[in-house]
Formats: sequence, structure tokens, C-alpha cells
Amino acid sequence: MLCKAPNDNYSYSVDWSNELGVDTINGSTWTLESGITNDGDSYTDSVSTIDLSGGTLGKAYEMTNNITTAGGDIYEKKLYIKVQDQLVG
Repeated sequence: MLCKAPNDNYSYSVDWSNELGVDTINGSTWTLESGITNDGDSYTDSVSTIDLSGGTLGKAYEMTNNITTAGGDIYEKKLYIKVQDQLVG
């Protein structure tokens, strides 16, 4: 599970290289549970990235990344991000 603080802007990337082989990403969409905000997303040939903000302290949010490849394949990954105070170590 990923973690972010309520006031942090957080960028997370999914590397699809293992699934793609020689294929490339042709489109990427993110679906987020209500309460956390997509501040922008992008993709390269093999990596899909989302910028997140907001969220309620103590809550875990589901987010889903769907990609379509140049070869026409479709892949999906579900991820979870918990909003919590960050520990300084």
C-alpha cells in the first residue's frame, strides 16, 4: 500500500515494462475513489504516472490504472493509497 500525507502532492508511476515486452502504451486512464484528487496524469512508452492531492487522514483510497497498448491489448492494475501523517526518519 502506498502512503501520502493529507496536504502532500504525490506522484506515483506504474512501470508496465514486464507486461508489455516490445509493445508500448498507447493510452492510459486512471479511476480514483471519491475524496482524492487527480491533479494530472501522463504516460510514456512503458510508464503511466498520476499526480495526487487531498484525501482524508486515516482513509485508504482505491485507484485503478487502465492502459491500452499499440498492439491493442488492455491491462489493469488496482492500487491503494493510504492518507496518513508522514514519519520523518
